[in-house]
Amino acid sequence: MHKNWTKTDWLRHCLILLAGLFIMAFGVAFSITADLGTSPISSVPYTISLISPLTVGTATIAMHCVFIALQILILRKKYHPFQLLQLPVAFIFGYLTDFAIWVLQFIHCDTYWERWIICGIGIVVIAVGVSLEVISDVVTLAGEGLSLAICQVAPVRFGNMKVIFDITLVIIACILGLIFTHRIQGVREGTVAAAVFVGLLTKFFMRFYYRRMGRKNSAASR
Repeated sequence: MHKNWTKTDWLRHCLILLAGLFIMAFGVAFSITADLGTSPISSVPYTISLISPLTVGTATIAMHCVFIALQILILRKKYHPFQLLQLPVAFIFGYLTDFAIWVLQFIHCDTYWERWIICGIGIVVIAVGVSLEVISDVVTLAGEGLSLAICQVAPVRFGNMKVIFDITLVIIACILGLIFTHRIQGVREGTVAAAVFVGLLTKFFMRFYYRRMGRKNSAASR
């Protein structure tokens, strides 16, 4: 994988990945602060943080570890050891998420329209972070990795699998909230907005980047 990359290439792409993780973490934090529902991938960790001593970041790390284990179980001998880089990436992203939530704790939304402004900022920021993560082309996040793993053993397109995967996470978050708090937690109209617009904005940012760099947007066409 990436056999033609020099050490400088690796450094540049890793820095892009770290920038993407940092920006994504703040996007998640904005979504949580808005209190209109988190993005689908963050709905389960957020709900777990409400019903357990775990922080959102720690719950995110735990969830990604489960995703990595599932990839190994699904792919078995086909699992590429390089994908184990998802593990340190998960820890970095989890810690950055907790840091971002701590930084943004000064923000208070008193009205519904203020919540939507913060939610909108979160959606845009998440999309920027995701586009950088994909552009870095180093390693996928564990959630996307699990979707790709399922696509390797089942006759389903990645785009369709990603939708199924996100819906499954939202359902799990709703069930956990109902069981432990008797109400749905972390899933609201903002979750729907994130599910619709994060992907669209990610493709827009990636096209803009590749157009500026004069490169073909292969990743965005998956």
